[in-house]
Amino acid sequence: MKAINPIRMGGVEVLPLVEGGKGVAVSNGATCGGWASGGGVGTFSGVNADSYDADGTIIRQVYHGRTRRDRHEELVAYGIAGGIAQAREAHERSGGVGRIHMNVLWEMGGAERVARGVLEGAKGLVHGITCGAGMPYRLADIARDFGVHYYPIISSARAFSALWKRAYSKTREWLGGVVYEDPWLAGGHNGLSNSEDPKKPEDPFPRVLKLRQQMREFGLGDVPIIMAGGVWWLEEWEDWIDNPDLGPIAFQFGTRPLLTQESPISEAWKQRLLTLKPGDVLLQPFSPTGFYSSAVRNAFLVELEERNERQVAYTAEPVGDHIAEYGVGPRKRIVYLTPHDLARVQQWEVEGFVEAMRTPDNTLVFVTPDKAKEIVQDQIDCMGCLSHCRFSNWAQTEPDFSTGKKADPRSFCIQKTLQDIAHDGALDHNLMFAGHNAYRFANDPFYSNGFVPTAKQLVERIQTGR
Repeated sequence: MKAINPIRMGGVEVLPLVEGGKGVAVSNGATCGGWASGGGVGTFSGVNADSYDADGTIIRQVYHGRTRRDRHEELVAYGIAGGIAQAREAHERSGGVGRIHMNVLWEMGGAERVARGVLEGAKGLVHGITCGAGMPYRLADIARDFGVHYYPIISSARAFSALWKRAYSKTREWLGGVVYEDPWLAGGHNGLSNSEDPKKPEDPFPRVLKLRQQMREFGLGDVPIIMAGGVWWLEEWEDWIDNPDLGPIAFQFGTRPLLTQESPISEAWKQRLLTLKPGDVLLQPFSPTGFYSSAVRNAFLVELEERNERQVAYTAEPVGDHIAEYGVGPRKRIVYLTPHDLARVQQWEVEGFVEAMRTPDNTLVFVTPDKAKEIVQDQIDCMGCLSHCRFSNWAQTEPDFSTGKKADPRSFCIQKTLQDIAHDGALDHNLMFAGHNAYRFANDPFYSNGFVPTAKQLVERIQTGR
């Protein structure tokens, strides 16, 4: 196994081992500081991060505003306070070793305001800012204004080229690295384009090589590329290390830090990770962001799969094969289905799925009365946690703060479920993000006999190649 030597990243020498950011209170100051103390790059999440009261107790994010706009302002305030708290803890735990990065999602609600608020309130404590989930053109401006390096998260050379030509070429001195996040292997939200097949994974090497070739055309041959997604044992990536074609490479680990002593996830969640099998992580299309995302296939995802299967197209007037009348809602307003779909609907009603909910695509989705009430209440309670949400139809654009489309019952409130699972909520009934290699916890001898390492011990282990 080749030696894992420091590389130059963000203006300093650092181990090429990066903790991946996991949003909504999972990558926190404890994991970040612990990882950095091992000489790598620790990352805390700036996405709805936890803050604490005077006794050190987590302040749960409860919303009191009467309108979505009011609740959105509360969300931004929570985000800034939480990010500052996590930056301070990471700084203290790191002992001045390694680097501290903050991860934000460009499509999160109030992304720029939260990022600027945290960097202002934690000046000197954060060395870099990583950002994906969209096209973060303004990321470079934020980094420049606060004198920190920026690390865009992309999934193709084409995406980076667009970012560079439109924005980043003006602030090249603050570009610390480029994170290539494999859209078929990484956990959380994934950057699949419309031209890529979610069922046909592509080898990351030629994609990263193409990215390096593109970066060299821009004079960025010495800027590190951080490989994210699917990395477990570095001995499996030995041909990437010191490869002159790829140039400087670092490796990002998002899933493995979940199973550390500092990790804030519940003990039940940690034990569940040790039981996963190949295929238990699903790349699925249900996120209200519109992106694909990778998560453990549990009862929560199964319900979404089945809900989306109980769906039929309708017309407002009889057109073509849509000739069968069907009454929707308490007033039984007539729409038209095909006779085949009407028979399917009648069977679903026998099974208890009697509530028909309209979607923006002129389809009806059939759910139980209790599920319909839950969906509607979650849509009403929206606090604008995304810049655009297809589930609730919120958009953080004036004057109406709406996407202009109907709220979509085929999705879910992502803020609700991620807050719940991050704070000891039920594992089977919440979204449980994970990378596709999470099943390897079960067979990795490092975790035998129930051993759970500290973040620093994990960094030391990774340096051995295994």
